[in-house]
Amino acid sequence: MKNLSRLESLGQRGMRLGLEAIGAACERLGRPERDFPSVLIGGTNGKGSTAATLSSLAVEAGLRPGLYTSPHLVAVTERIRIGREDAPPGALDEALGRVFAAVDAAPAIPFTYFEATTAAAFLLFAGAGVDVGILEVGLGGRFDATNVAPAGLSVITSIAFDHMAELGGTLPLIAREKAGIFRTGRPALIRAEAEEALAALRDAAARAGAVLHEAPSELAVAARSVSSLGTAFDLETPERRIFLRTPLPGEHQAWNAALAVRAAELFPEVFGRLQAEAVARGVENVRWPGRLELLRPPEGRPVLLDGCHNPEGARSLARFLRDSGLSGLCPLVFGGMADKDLEGIARELFPAVSEVVLVRAAPPRGASPDELLERVGHFASRARTAPDVLAGIAALSLDAAGRPPRESPSPPIIVAGSLYLVGEARAHLAPAESGGADPGGRGEGRS
Repeated sequence: MKNLSRLESLGQRGMRLGLEAIGAACERLGRPERDFPSVLIGGTNGKGSTAATLSSLAVEAGLRPGLYTSPHLVAVTERIRIGREDAPPGALDEALGRVFAAVDAAPAIPFTYFEATTAAAFLLFAGAGVDVGILEVGLGGRFDATNVAPAGLSVITSIAFDHMAELGGTLPLIAREKAGIFRTGRPALIRAEAEEALAALRDAAARAGAVLHEAPSELAVAARSVSSLGTAFDLETPERRIFLRTPLPGEHQAWNAALAVRAAELFPEVFGRLQAEAVARGVENVRWPGRLELLRPPEGRPVLLDGCHNPEGARSLARFLRDSGLSGLCPLVFGGMADKDLEGIARELFPAVSEVVLVRAAPPRGASPDELLERVGHFASRARTAPDVLAGIAALSLDAAGRPPRESPSPPIIVAGSLYLVGEARAHLAPAESGGADPGGRGEGRS
């Protein structure tokens, strides 16, 4: 499939913030992003889980949603989902062909991997006649390619330090960039723990003329149980009180699900009035691999995958281990991008695990095992290196005599850090679910 191959060739061009190229391409394509109502979901962490849950709610409400997320774990088709199905490779290849024909026409438009997949998603959603497009913002908000969509609802899930070179070195600066997805006269649902970030979001909403909804004042979330099998919680919104279960583990996932429920309530033009049964099914049936996902290979120990690629995500993983009684018991295979705050991640996560095996994530940006050992090894009670994630898992699956550990059952091995690392592990541990290996890179390296 030549267009998918060409897409992968764009992976090394890096990222570009700005709407000129995507806007010009969409104009040549007939403005497909305007053919369906859309929701933009941004934030530092939790935006993908929230988007996936909102899409699941739409399905259970009898709608046909389009879901666009990034990055992918194994195959690029994961980024574009209609209903509960990932885009077929042939359909994506055809859509990319239309995109490339548009940007190649004179004058040619320089295009990145993320811009190409975004435009292809717009075409596929428009062609499928989706009832709503749910778009996860890739980076920031104001200048992200998804922001050409005329969103009827905007959601900010969290504000924390990440991508500071592009977004700014303070929480207010990061918040203002992410608030660029707000729309005049339309609802904006926000959640931020730091008061300075919250103040910046309030100011941005007022400047944009958006109708602000602050999640902490509109939602009450109380976790009942947290385990590797999921999270049970009570939710109260201005419209309902309900008990819910999500298969996504962690108290933070209860909040992400709550944001999705409230988002649906704030967009009645699309979602109508959701019945309690549809809300419960939507939250319970969400699919979002690689985020505190427990895999049980036929041989060896269970493996818990989590793409916690910044300190806030690492803090959530450590909190989950504590809440589920696993703190200090699980070994960790860790790898991350050299340009990430690896020290901040390790400071939060390594004290919550029994030992750490440091491996390289996707080159060329992935830090080498030796670099990781030098930068973050001292945060672990015990740290060693392995060449790659599979070697790391194998090393932790055997004792010093080369035999499986005697504990029965053994605590799971955690694979965490870069989503690329998680995707590599998942492709080998759950190949039937992963759909095989990706022939190329994963584009603009947002994780």
